[in-house]
Amino acid sequence: MYVHVWRKYLPILKILLKRSATGDQVFNVDRFDFEKINKASKLSCSFTMTLAKGRLTPLNPPVAGKDLVEMLKEDDTSTDLLRNNHYAIAMNSKFELQIKNVNPVQEDAHTDAILPQGN
Repeated sequence: MYVHVWRKYLPILKILLKRSATGDQVFNVDRFDFEKINKASKLSCSFTMTLAKGRLTPLNPPVAGKDLVEMLKEDDTSTDLLRNNHYAIAMNSKFELQIKNVNPVQEDAHTDAILPQGN
């Protein structure tokens, strides 16, 4: 139902997934995109879900969340990000999409080590 709406935002979503390693990301989705599809008088597309190593919890989120995951899994870059990270993704009633990387990849501690100097 909402896959084509999410596809419109795919480039932005990939950037937000990558940037979430350094901090929580929030993006205001255009409410009108969702209203065009769903003619309900009280439109609610809010959801909360987690994606750990590509596995979705809860298994059956609301349609807007399910379609978001379906669309992300169609793209190779975002599929790799989903497989290698643990994300908490939510959208509230104000159509603010929030992406949090629960376990960001840690920098290798050995990169800051001082290398011995040769004589």
